[in-house]
Amino acid sequence: MTGDIEAAADIATGALVGRAFEPKAGGAHDARAGHGPDDALCLNCGTRLIGEHCHACGQSAHVHRSLGGIGHEIAHGVFHFEGKIWRTLPLLILHPGTLTRRYVNGERARFVSPLALFLFTVFLMFATIGAVGGAMTKDFLQDKRSGKTSDYAHEAAKARVVLDRVEAQKAAAVKAGATYSGESIAALDQQASALRTTVRALGVAADMQDGAAYGTVIDLGDFKTGWERLDHGIAKANGNPGLMLYKLQTSAYKYSWGLIPLSVPFMALLFLWRRRHHLYDHAIFVTYSLAFMMLLTIVLIVAGVIGVAEGWIVMAALCVPPVHMFAQLRGAYSLRKRSAAWRTVALLTFAFTVLLAFIVLLLLHGLTD
Repeated sequence: MTGDIEAAADIATGALVGRAFEPKAGGAHDARAGHGPDDALCLNCGTRLIGEHCHACGQSAHVHRSLGGIGHEIAHGVFHFEGKIWRTLPLLILHPGTLTRRYVNGERARFVSPLALFLFTVFLMFATIGAVGGAMTKDFLQDKRSGKTSDYAHEAAKARVVLDRVEAQKAAAVKAGATYSGESIAALDQQASALRTTVRALGVAADMQDGAAYGTVIDLGDFKTGWERLDHGIAKANGNPGLMLYKLQTSAYKYSWGLIPLSVPFMALLFLWRRRHHLYDHAIFVTYSLAFMMLLTIVLIVAGVIGVAEGWIVMAALCVPPVHMFAQLRGAYSLRKRSAAWRTVALLTFAFTVLLAFIVLLLLHGLTD
């Protein structure tokens, strides 16, 4: 239940962050001076209004000043994106090249901007991974015999409480001196030693459980790089792989925007001799393409949850990206089929390179942080 609430919060946050890049220019009729349209002033800049929006700053004459207005803004941010999302998504899925070309050529008000859509899909993808991952983790760690979920960390905490109590009794016995016999102190010492072993064992089991929750356990062995800070990070990753994987996921969430500047130079290489295409054009292409790939990831995750055959999911993961890239290249840059085909092959290679570089950078950041 908590995971579902967190996922919904992430989706709403993503929509509102995306909305910050697609700002609505205002709210309800609420004039600063006068009561009629002839003497109404813009509440933002004080310019006399002509029509429903200020011609100087673009703010609407209608501004909300109620709790209901806040709810309306959130609903718009999550479900409507001011209506632009419903014009953008069909083109992004079916005619990505047309969408890219039209946005680059100046049709900005009709569509969600690439960056806003990218931010929204990032939040949506990680919210989906968080919600689905929580449910999958629970099933994975469930004891098939008892139906209960083991919790080594909880058991370790309870053992630690008992250990603290035994050590307190031993300290009191030592302080009392004559009151307690040597045999009693030895028994308490033996009991404390056994509890320490239990706490350590449960701690290791909890770390292994955390690693299993993410589907794997990092084991870098005694690998040494000579870089003290990195070697220290590798040692910590070996000690607590679950925490390391959680940090990597969080970093991927925060720095996913880095995929854009990493990808743009490779796109520029594909059109090095075509001077009419600029870095801005390539950035728009890359950002819309990444947004689509994240939407595809969400669809495939949901498909797996609802029971779609694994073969179909794998086929979609392998076939849809190159087909979409080919269509986007042809439409955005007005390419012939053969020209778009070889660029698609090159772009797939570049995309793999960028993804690998991004993962390496995340690992270095996580291990040296």
